[in-house]
Amino acid sequence: MTTCIIAEKPSVARDIAHIVGATSKQDGYMEGSGYLVTWAMGHLIALAMPEAYGFSAYKAEDLPIRPNPFQLVVRQVRKDKEYISDLAALKQLKVIRSCFDKADRIIVATDAGREGELIFRYIYQYLDCRKPFDRLWISSLTDKAIREGLSNLKPGSHYDNLYHSAKARSEADWLVGINASRALSIARKGGYSLGRVQTPTLAMVCHRYIESRDFSSVPYWKLSVLTEKEGLSIKAVSCKDYENEALAQTALAALRSQSQLTVETVTRKVTHTAPPLLYDLTALQKDANRRHGFSADKTLSIAQSLYEKKITTYPRTGSRYISEDVFEEVPALLRKTGMPLSNPLNRHSVDNAKITDHHAIIPTGETPSGLSTDETTIYQMVVNRFVEAFSPNSEEERMQVRFTHGTNIFTWKACRQISLGWKAVQKGKEVEAEKKEDGDEHILSSLPNLTEGEVLSLVNADITEHKTKPKPLYTEATLLSAMENAGKEVKEDDKRKAMAECGIGTPATRANIIEMLILRDYIRRDKKSIIPTEKGLAVYEIVNNKKIANAEMTGSWELALAAIEAGQMLADKFAQGINSYVGTICEELLLLSSEQKSYPVYRCPKCGQQSVGIYAKVAKCRHETCGFHVFREVCGIHLSEDNIRDLISSGRTPILKGLTSKAGKKFNARLVLGEDYATSFEFENKKGKQRGR
Repeated sequence: MTTCIIAEKPSVARDIAHIVGATSKQDGYMEGSGYLVTWAMGHLIALAMPEAYGFSAYKAEDLPIRPNPFQLVVRQVRKDKEYISDLAALKQLKVIRSCFDKADRIIVATDAGREGELIFRYIYQYLDCRKPFDRLWISSLTDKAIREGLSNLKPGSHYDNLYHSAKARSEADWLVGINASRALSIARKGGYSLGRVQTPTLAMVCHRYIESRDFSSVPYWKLSVLTEKEGLSIKAVSCKDYENEALAQTALAALRSQSQLTVETVTRKVTHTAPPLLYDLTALQKDANRRHGFSADKTLSIAQSLYEKKITTYPRTGSRYISEDVFEEVPALLRKTGMPLSNPLNRHSVDNAKITDHHAIIPTGETPSGLSTDETTIYQMVVNRFVEAFSPNSEEERMQVRFTHGTNIFTWKACRQISLGWKAVQKGKEVEAEKKEDGDEHILSSLPNLTEGEVLSLVNADITEHKTKPKPLYTEATLLSAMENAGKEVKEDDKRKAMAECGIGTPATRANIIEMLILRDYIRRDKKSIIPTEKGLAVYEIVNNKKIANAEMTGSWELALAAIEAGQMLADKFAQGINSYVGTICEELLLLSSEQKSYPVYRCPKCGQQSVGIYAKVAKCRHETCGFHVFREVCGIHLSEDNIRDLISSGRTPILKGLTSKAGKKFNARLVLGEDYATSFEFENKKGKQRGR
């Protein structure tokens, strides 16, 4: 009997071929011992584009396009202005067809997840294959894992629900992406790209950016007092904020007239902090971004490479737990990492009920060799987290004291580390991170003995000025969190829970969504932050109140896909919902054609004609011989239409706040129009002008 094994990549095929004895290399496959081992090279088969159904031109009357059934085609590549079949894909598909034809049965060894299942099923369907197939489902590529997997194959039908979920996701993304993009392109007469997951993600980035850009900082003042106990200086801060500096100064004067403080309450308690859970992909991506500046996509690529090198387990997992049977192997794995732990091991990351397709990312115990610097960084992160997760809880004594002098209350917090526990793994680096996270808590080697009612001398009192701050711009780490926990933006409890379970996108797709938005010039990296481009803001301005940008809706689709995978929902029911949704978003977007702004024209300060139009990136005179123009992006801020109107009508804007110099420093200034019709800056309380452009 001949068995064909199909893997997702050549490297994985080689590992499996080595185990089954298929050692004879052929063109596109390996052969031997009754096995043919071939590979798919990723998504060889895809859903056909609208042109295949006769929808080449963009017409409103054609929308929504709902193929029934969807057609499958060989992977397409762009050549000149059209798409053609990828020659490499055609060649490999011919090899796979030949292997399938020769085989009596098939073993599916594509990646054990939703996309891996879809890759095989689309090939199987496209080739109209009828051979029986079993599924190899493994979480690592070690020889041991492959052998165990081959001896525990499951019928392909066992994963039918996974396939139905993957197929539903693929078709939903096609329906939403194609129809929404065409609808907006028709309505606004331009080329736009929208998507089921990418547009809500863009909306989150834009919303946060606009919130930050338009935030007006408000000053406030706080009092602080300094006292001493047992040679320790204790600086406590008032609970009350003063919105007026004069009131704060009055309170400070009254405070300084006092000579003592009374201890109102003392709270001391010993706390035990559990170690962080093991890494899933999103948690690993967030930590790698925070600590090392790695993009989500880079971390995924490295984690995939470590998996293929057999030293860590499957990376595209959404679980941060391991099962009881894997827990039995942990002592041996800890010894192999060179960091054995004494029993009993911490069971914080052990829970059978919280395993999805795969358990958390852990080391396999194989000895790493030939790793790049970046691979070593990610590998060490996985190993450190693995050791931390099974180490004892840390133990701290925490203290909070409230002082009073009659009218004001002052608080002081401190912490004493009793035992480091898991924090010893990285020699207190986690403790340092905690200090930064809770800047109000003082880390001390011993805590002072303070009792309620005790009177201490007031050594000093002071006043400090503070400013309200906007929510910080997204970094890649916080954007991943926002995508993962998009339910935080939703008010209804049941919907928040649903989205907290699925969020926007999946661990396997979130990095790709971020990269796609960057590739399409909708967002960009600005140092550590992720901010929208002008193009992204323009799209957001159009769709921000539409269903296509609704994170809640996207999260509900993800939950439905998870239900299909679990056998709790029929794919047909999901398809009905998506088809209805697509009809709604097409209607919403096509209506935008009647809402388009008719740009007013203004008198040109240079030629005097009524001929200045304000556009997305520039305000300019329509007379070619005049040449007057003003770019709307100035030192990191976008000039509003009101700003432009003020500039061309009165020769100056109001004070523009938050401008950024070439040196990266923030400043405020007016933009003024000179006699030569060029712009320059005018600073407040200064007569001189500085050339602005």
